[in-house]
Amino acid sequence: MKRYHVGEVIKCTVSGVEPYGVFVSVDKNFNGLIHISEVSNEFVRDVNDYVNVGEEIYVKILEIDPKDHQMKLSIKDIDFANTGLERDEIDTSSEFRSLKENLPIWMNEKLEEYKDNM
Repeated sequence: MKRYHVGEVIKCTVSGVEPYGVFVSVDKNFNGLIHISEVSNEFVRDVNDYVNVGEEIYVKILEIDPKDHQMKLSIKDIDFANTGLERDEIDTSSEFRSLKENLPIWMNEKLEEYKDNM
């Protein structure tokens, strides 16, 4: 049986969604619950807006009950849908800025290139 650690980020599958949180299947031995308070730092009106049953997501382990094979989990401070990275580890450089922010920069860069080639 795999040994898990508090603070570890693991991949699991959403097995159920209730108004109070998300149930996940970690592996054949462990299940977990992401309480609604651990879904987002913002107000969560509907947990279904974040995850769907059958979806694979990343979760951060908050507590482990090895006797009952249960975990308390969180997705609020990680990129749960894509990488599992902590939010502050995600690259927020220019390629991840919005089109509205980047378009003037890209236009100026291309204009300068065009001027240099004339």
